[in-house]
Amino acid sequence: MNDIIFVGRHPLMRSVSRHAHESWEFIYCTYGAGTLELDDGRIPYKVGDVLIIPPMVPHANLSETGFKNLHINMNQPALSVKRATLISDDGNHFLLDAFTAAFFHFHSDRVERNALLSAYGNLISCYLSSYQTAHSCPDIVRDIERAIIHSYPDCDFELGAYLRSLPFSEDYLRKLFHQEFGVTPHKYLIDKRLHAAAELLANSAYSNSSIASIAATCGFREPLYFSKMFKKKFGVAPSFYLNANRAEPSAPASSDSLKLSL
Repeated sequence: MNDIIFVGRHPLMRSVSRHAHESWEFIYCTYGAGTLELDDGRIPYKVGDVLIIPPMVPHANLSETGFKNLHINMNQPALSVKRATLISDDGNHFLLDAFTAAFFHFHSDRVERNALLSAYGNLISCYLSSYQTAHSCPDIVRDIERAIIHSYPDCDFELGAYLRSLPFSEDYLRKLFHQEFGVTPHKYLIDKRLHAAAELLANSAYSNSSIASIAATCGFREPLYFSKMFKKKFGVAPSFYLNANRAEPSAPASSDSLKLSL
């Protein structure tokens, strides 16, 4: 499953004649724009888009200005797609990184080549499946999520200031975010920080760290506020897990011991 059988790269082109593959084909547009021509319709695409084409689906690729792409052929990807579909990469360009790495390893002579291709096949299929599920999520909500994930360890990150910098009202953004994630951006940020702190407190490698330093590492400037929020979230003080690790340094704490529920 998710077996990569070929990875190629098209230089600047204006057309690819009608054809079909026995395997699945994934096309990542790296430059320009064009249209995928199918028997039952057309799919316009641009830079950052991925075209998913199931086996034996005839298609042609046309562009007035030209396009460049990376294309992967794969057997039995773990996808629920039934027809040609377009998925857009997100602002982190994780799919582009995965396609680029797959291209390099497919054409390399490294001993680990097959293992790496298997890993990247699984990764690309997982990304595509995830992005397909999240495809309807508004871009501005994904931008907020991305900002929180990137910035939550920073004590100086001001979520309110970030939201006010966006071209929408804060109330509208909070409602939009809540519709997608079930919580407000502020609660999403606090939960992200608390979960990160819980992981560190349960890790024996941090048994000699202070609660204040772990709190700061996870974006909490005030240790007392951190302890209050942690107890509210998990039902016990953070010192409970830290003291447990110090008492049994040889036995790594299991994440199952934490009540990590949202």
